[in-house]
Amino acid sequence: MRAWTLIVILAVGGLATESVSPHQQSSPTVQDPQIIRLWPEAAPGALGDRDEDTPTLTVQLPSKPTGPVTAVIVAPGGSYRALSMIKEGREPAEYLNSLGLAAFVLKYRLGPKYHHPAQLGDAQRAIRLVRARANQWGIAPDRIGMFGFSAGGHLASAASTHFDAGRAQAADPIDRVSSRPDFAVLAYPVISFIEPWTHQGSKTNLLGDAPDPQVARGLSSDTQVTAATPPTFIYHTNADTAVPVENSVAYFLALRKAGVPAELHVFKDGAHGTGLGQQDPALAVWPTLLANWLRASGFYGR
Repeated sequence: MRAWTLIVILAVGGLATESVSPHQQSSPTVQDPQIIRLWPEAAPGALGDRDEDTPTLTVQLPSKPTGPVTAVIVAPGGSYRALSMIKEGREPAEYLNSLGLAAFVLKYRLGPKYHHPAQLGDAQRAIRLVRARANQWGIAPDRIGMFGFSAGGHLASAASTHFDAGRAQAADPIDRVSSRPDFAVLAYPVISFIEPWTHQGSKTNLLGDAPDPQVARGLSSDTQVTAATPPTFIYHTNADTAVPVENSVAYFLALRKAGVPAELHVFKDGAHGTGLGQQDPALAVWPTLLANWLRASGFYGR
């Protein structure tokens, strides 16, 4: 049985850690961001050629990496209908860059125009793409994680529970590598589509008005955890009424049962959609807790 940790935080004050908080960071020095398409041509199942039909990654690399660095694919939230590209995309990417990590902000396809499996396919392709180009970007191919907020947290958990090793004979070399993330970070994630505390907006936008119950269950990530699910850090607030904390607790307990290393932080206050929480002194520490977990888990500071 692998180690696991449960930490529930009801109030935070005067916490001393070795990590540097976002408040203490200077503006991160990064290479100029570059936006790349996940597929050079149309994405599988594309329904047009507009921006909304074209999943992309915004590549944000640290300017002076020291050896192969950890990479994190960031999936913003927005109920699978919109994307919070600043608070849950660019700002987390900049924080990761300030730690010396590479960040890739994922623009995935959205409902109601696109339903499952388009979004999961976009996430899997993003992981494969970063891994396939690891040498080009100075990335360690065995330290590629996925960081998702809200519906993006659901997408990160889905990628953590639905993956494959790649197809060795695939014509596209990107399809030859694994789509498994090496770790996951979930911030107030949507997890279940079958419980009373399901976020119905995300469910409808992803699966439509009358989804197949088996598909809904298969995309309820707490039911899909196995020993192969990657180590996971989870952040939520007890006061979240949009996506109740039961989502995070259920996923943590599933990870614990499977013996997957996991850490859960539940803060007393804070509405849904806090991002990095820098406007609230009680919540602002959570990115530092994440940095500590990344270091302790061997994904940061190597």
